[in-house]
This record gives sequence, C-alpha cells and structure tokens, in this order.
Amino acid sequence: MIPKDPVILLSYVNTQLRDYYESIEALCSCRGLRRKELEEKLASIDYYYDRRLNQFV
Repeated sequence: MIPKDPVILLSYVNTQLRDYYESIEALCSCRGLRRKELEEKLASIDYYYDRRLNQFV
C-alpha cells in the first residue's frame, strides 16, 4: 500500500528508488503509479525528482 501522507510518501518513494528501482519510470511501472500524480503530490511539499540522484530532493 502506498502512503497518502506526502512526507511519509517521500520517505517510502526514496527508499524504493534507492533499494529497488533504477528510475522513477521503473518504480511507477512496477507499482502501478501515475508519475504525474506522484510528482505533483511530492511537489506540494517542495520535493522534486532528480534523475541524476534517482531521488526526490
């Protein structure tokens, strides 16, 4: 289950990216997430995806 709270979601997504997925595209594809919705939710707390780091920063 994907967390709904943006701060908890941030931690969850960054952990998944660090430990299991080489990109946000791979994470979204495997977990059935909509990238745009994920990025919008994390942007609401001023976190944006950094492709080079493969993390939201």
